[in-house]
Amino acid sequence: MSCIIAFDFGVKSIGVAIGQQITGTASPLSAVKAVDGIPNWQALDDVFSEWKPTDIVVGYPTNMDGSEQLITARAKKFGKRLYHRFKIPVHGHDERLTTVEAKERLFELGGFKKLNKGKIDSVSAVLILESWFAAQHDE
Repeated sequence: MSCIIAFDFGVKSIGVAIGQQITGTASPLSAVKAVDGIPNWQALDDVFSEWKPTDIVVGYPTNMDGSEQLITARAKKFGKRLYHRFKIPVHGHDERLTTVEAKERLFELGGFKKLNKGKIDSVSAVLILESWFAAQHDE
């Protein structure tokens, strides 16, 4: 069964989630550290080696009106780097409000102690991937 990996790009931390298109569900993996948007490539190599995804989804930050933010171009560049490194199709997906929803989900699960940056980023990646699955189903 094929799996799809998703990323919530950030300049210090990149959320990671893995999911199955058949079920339309995703699970968070450990966030990957980044320095000024440059990820720990060895950590990503390890994730790709373990999960062997068939597709990649990268969340593109947008404003509420759909316009791009300054970080949107960096997220797109990250997607291009992933494609060139792993030779797997990359799909961009609007990630509006995923961080807010991720914080709400984590707070419901365990209060303030669950609200650490890495967990928020990876739950955001889960939401990005599940939203992408839903959009594929609607097409």
